[in-house]
Amino acid sequence: MAGIGGPVFDAERRRHMAAAFLEGGDHYHKVRPGYPQDSLDWLLQSAGDSQALPVRDALDIGAGTGKYTQLLARHGWNITAVDPSADMLAQLSADLPQATTLEGTAEHLELPGESADLAVVAQAWHWCDPIAASTEIARVLRPQGTLGLVWNQLDVELPWVHRLARIMHAGDVHKPDFRPTIGPEFSPAEPHLTGWVQVLTPEDIMELAKSRSYYLKAAEPIRAKVMDNLRWYLFDHLGHVPGEQLKLPYLTQTWRTRKL
Repeated sequence: MAGIGGPVFDAERRRHMAAAFLEGGDHYHKVRPGYPQDSLDWLLQSAGDSQALPVRDALDIGAGTGKYTQLLARHGWNITAVDPSADMLAQLSADLPQATTLEGTAEHLELPGESADLAVVAQAWHWCDPIAASTEIARVLRPQGTLGLVWNQLDVELPWVHRLARIMHAGDVHKPDFRPTIGPEFSPAEPHLTGWVQVLTPEDIMELAKSRSYYLKAAEPIRAKVMDNLRWYLFDHLGHVPGEQLKLPYLTQTWRTRKL
């Protein structure tokens, strides 16, 4: 992102906004969506081959409360979940006691070299320094190890979702021309897109807005304005009623690359 202050400003803002997620693991876990199985199924395939790649040790970086870790756990692998938030990791451990948890970041992994076959960064790469993180993840991956970068993104091709995303100040909206920055230690990344829906009530959507970095770092008057705008939009403008089940459409973008 270019602009005033250049890369230093961006790094400082990234750290500032990411700090919003150091607490509130219980709320985050309740309201944030999971991920479709299709994302991991595709990630495990070789290009042009439906045969799943062998994995013994898997690493979930920026694991949070374990939304993507839950997919990894279904395979019986040795799983290490890394996150800077002890609060988030406590929630993950409560749900997935078989996973090893470790406080850390993608740029600084307290793990041995060549100790993982698969590393996944779900909904967190934008909080990382991509070049430093690539170097560190490449150190930890075994030769030809797989790196997966995953984002749940609101499908803003639908006009009502586009306006909802603007009201929530959601950053996780689908941008077809987006490509993640990845270091030279990895092969060119291949993309995969999965469409799905999360069933939510209007009240759930309002709670979802409270889990986003914009809301968490905002002053109380701004938070109140966001909630007022959501009430008006969902109930008055769109005509929904409390408790009604709505289908919020997502596109999960999965990027797959191999350690060179």
